[in-house]
Amino acid sequence: MTVTLDLSRRNNALPGKKRLTGLSVPALKKEMEALGLEPKAANMRARQIRRWIHHFGATDFAAMTDIAKDLRAQLAERFEVERPETADHQVSRDGTQKWLTRYAPGIEGESVYIPDVGKAGALCVSSQVGCTLNCTFCHTGTQALVRNLTAQEIVQQVIIARDALSEWPSSIEERRLTNIVFMGMGEPLYNLDNVAEAIDTISDGDGISIGRRRITVSTAGVAPKIPELGARTGAMLAISLHATNDDLRNELVPLNRKYDIQTLFEAIRAYPDLGNSKRVTFEYVMLKGVNDTLAEARDLVKLMKGVPSKINLIPFNPWPGSPYECSDWETIEAFAEVLNRAGFASPIRTPRGRDILAACGQLRSESVKVRASELRKQQLAAEDSKGQT
Repeated sequence: MTVTLDLSRRNNALPGKKRLTGLSVPALKKEMEALGLEPKAANMRARQIRRWIHHFGATDFAAMTDIAKDLRAQLAERFEVERPETADHQVSRDGTQKWLTRYAPGIEGESVYIPDVGKAGALCVSSQVGCTLNCTFCHTGTQALVRNLTAQEIVQQVIIARDALSEWPSSIEERRLTNIVFMGMGEPLYNLDNVAEAIDTISDGDGISIGRRRITVSTAGVAPKIPELGARTGAMLAISLHATNDDLRNELVPLNRKYDIQTLFEAIRAYPDLGNSKRVTFEYVMLKGVNDTLAEARDLVKLMKGVPSKINLIPFNPWPGSPYECSDWETIEAFAEVLNRAGFASPIRTPRGRDILAACGQLRSESVKVRASELRKQQLAAEDSKGQT
């Protein structure tokens, strides 16, 4: 049974107050300097505030007991440390959780916690609201891009999940949230500056403290940015591949028309520090009668030759109006066997959160459709009103 929780957080910030939750240390330092502190003192206070927010999960300046009371009062007058509004929070029958976070009017992004992934559990975060790529099998691709998320907004997704899982302080043992995957809404490499800054903050050992080797960034193939991603973040790389030839990939992943498979693999081979301990993950969604033949499995083996890698086979997750079906289970297993015999790990990803549209490829802000229909109603009402005058 699907459970929808009424756990909405309202934005109680007074007009003009800035939210510090999710900010990097350099950004916090700038705010402290703007408050009038000298650079050395500003740096110290920024690190103290960062630790209270990102290590202990503090939501009130009064809890920051190693900061003088008068400064805490100043901070409370000018800033706040509440979370953004959670417009919706759903829990699947399999334990998957999905949040719709409202950052501002009309700006909403989804994130998903998936238990039993990675060391213990993974949070799938969004880097954009909407997407420009229009991958034909992906529900998110049917939503137009609204804007990039800031680094702060990306980090806030992690903090909201930590709140829900009661995982403060960061040093708590037996954490359930151990991995971060940039596989939510949007193309991360079209927002690389904010993604890189967010990874710096998420991996900060005195804050959220999730190591870079437990952070994976998935791209549909923005080839020129792939080596840069590795150099700037040290994160693990995942490639949303889904086809072994350009004709089919052009159809499934239109970005391939700009950066074809050869160009993509040249960029992958240039990713820093690739090796057995830092393999590329290839994501391959299994579409019935489209990309699931044994011949295509053998072509995939040839493509990956010389690239330290594994392949996640993803049973297609249906969404309203989708034009595809999932491959039969026997077909997926036979496909995986070809890869396994060639020496590639090829786990078949267990679909999670399908009942709340939280599975891979299903994320989409439903509020966008509601707003669009409401706007249309308002337009029609306005037209009727004009016609009557």
